[in-house]
Amino acid sequence: MNLDRTFRLSSDSWQSGLAKNITFIVTKDCQLACKYCYLVGKNTKERMPWKVAKNAIDYILDHEDEFREESVIWDFIGGEPFLEIDLIDKICDYLKMEMYRRNHHWFNSYRFSFSTNGINYHEEKVQRFIQKNRNHLSIGITIDGTELKHDLNRVYKHSEKGSYQDVVRNIPLWLSQFPNAGTKVTISSPDIPYIKESVLHLYSLGIKDVSINCVFEDVWKEGDDLLFEEQLTELADEIIDNDLYKDYVCSFYADFIGKPIDRRENNNWCGAGKMLAIDAAGNFYPCTRFAAYSLRSKPAWIIGNVKDGIDQNKLRPFLTLDRTTQSKQECIDCEVASGCAWCQGENYDAAQTHTIYQRATAICKMHKARVRANNYYWNKLFKKLELEGQREEFEKQKGKTKEVIC
Repeated sequence: MNLDRTFRLSSDSWQSGLAKNITFIVTKDCQLACKYCYLVGKNTKERMPWKVAKNAIDYILDHEDEFREESVIWDFIGGEPFLEIDLIDKICDYLKMEMYRRNHHWFNSYRFSFSTNGINYHEEKVQRFIQKNRNHLSIGITIDGTELKHDLNRVYKHSEKGSYQDVVRNIPLWLSQFPNAGTKVTISSPDIPYIKESVLHLYSLGIKDVSINCVFEDVWKEGDDLLFEEQLTELADEIIDNDLYKDYVCSFYADFIGKPIDRRENNNWCGAGKMLAIDAAGNFYPCTRFAAYSLRSKPAWIIGNVKDGIDQNKLRPFLTLDRTTQSKQECIDCEVASGCAWCQGENYDAAQTHTIYQRATAICKMHKARVRANNYYWNKLFKKLELEGQREEFEKQKGKTKEVIC
């Protein structure tokens, strides 16, 4: 699974923790068939009709008492969302008009958010949409690193042709419009050897914020954690020795991870249930990961629809989730528990029964390897800056990383 919304380190996450995230699954189609993609049910048929989108918007804006967050992120995903740019343009125009007409508390406190594969970013319709909504847009283009690493997984459907060249040509345009934008990189077992060179390559393209994570699924082989630690340690050397930490960020290195968690800190990592997702049929989900096309072995978890609204009884289990109710004792007592993420949808999909209260732990050894490399990074940076008499710079670098729970 690509973990863009579940775990991200950023210095400028908009309204972090304060905004309601509402996702339109505008299409289940995509030009690519990425080998690590958790969307196992992508297809060309399920495209959101305008009527469904309008009914969803009307329901949400009619029920201001149910959506009290002070801000909102209107999120558009697929498949590839920009395949439905005409629909998205119409949705966004209607949202702006209705929020203004109703004097809704979200008017002028909203974002339109996209994670795109970047292939058709340059197209005229997409660019027109961007220019029209520029001040309220967050757009991330997914590029996995070097051409070798990217094309190892991000291939066109019905072929093994890699997509790197079609994506990288749009990076300069994207960065000219969103100079502080970050990308997300996904790690699975086959591409571990290319982590270091891929992060450095992304920096060389001008991307300063690289969010990078391991898939949650159980894909890891014997020895992957040691190779992973080696790559992160070598990357740490490159970043510190060449002073790249001053201008660039890599989410693998964060000051808050790798520590015990006080039992009184019992928050859920994942935001499923606090978010809302809508599909082409008008069904509501606690997160896109609970829609049928995201699940390998479990049925969809529907919490309502645009006609009947949200069923609070179906939503309630998500609102009672916390760390201890779904974690093994081993996880609760773990000495390096902080920063160990999970995805509620993967928990559900991998569970032995139809429950969201069984935490999947396939990434345990990968998290521990990350912690070891993270400790190496911060110890080396401290020694470097201490020797140079730059203690304040060290504190500044620690402050650049923060935990964001979706």
